[in-house]
Amino acid sequence: MNVPTISKLNRLTKVQKYSAAGVAAAGAGVLAITGVSGTAGTAVASQQVADWTPAANVQVKSLTGQADTAKKNAAADAAAAKKKHRAHVAAEAKRKHRAHVAAAAASRKHRAHVAAAEASRKHRLHVAAEATKRKKAAAASRSEQRKSLTKSTRSAATSTKTTTAVTSGTPQQIAASMMNSTQFQCFSNIVSHESTWNYTATNASSGAYGLVQALPGSKMASAGADWRTNPATQIKWGLSYMNERYGSPCAAWSFWQAHNWY
Repeated sequence: MNVPTISKLNRLTKVQKYSAAGVAAAGAGVLAITGVSGTAGTAVASQQVADWTPAANVQVKSLTGQADTAKKNAAADAAAAKKKHRAHVAAEAKRKHRAHVAAAAASRKHRAHVAAAEASRKHRLHVAAEATKRKKAAAASRSEQRKSLTKSTRSAATSTKTTTAVTSGTPQQIAASMMNSTQFQCFSNIVSHESTWNYTATNASSGAYGLVQALPGSKMASAGADWRTNPATQIKWGLSYMNERYGSPCAAWSFWQAHNWY
């Protein structure tokens, strides 16, 4: 009879063991049903077992294959679940990382915005302070200029005053009597260049006339109607012009030296 030995049965799986036991039980059942015993019974039982063994082997192989398949499926499911879990963990970590990066970027952007706003505020304050500073400096400069002009005018007026102004004598003598020696020297320098102290000097091209070469000569009428023939009237007008326009004869002479006219 083709019955597995004990050593083979020990190596069988649980399903195979149950199947082998079933074959043996079936063989015993055949003997009980047929009532055959002895050598003849053993032969009959062996024949029945031999007939049933291929089918049993097929069934054992099928059950073994199913068990292996189930085991493989279970292993595959476990691997898939583990892979899915790892993917979920990785995705969650990635999401948290992106959220952290986004939060850090938003924080940096906010800090940059705050810094830019503060810089802009400081710049506006600086610009306003500079504008105020310039306005104050300009106002101080204008005030200083007014003071300087007033002082210069007063100084020029004082410097050109004399105790006794003469209206006769040479043109130089008349001019010297209308101002101090320093201002007279500057006045004389200008007149010497303009007319060489000739009170009837006339510029042929422009028409300028007199000691100080007034243009036109009729301007000197404000100092007297005899402006054409009276050097004193011409000197009075010329001195007034220099004081009003430049502050003094010496200031007028400085301008004349730089430009060759005044």
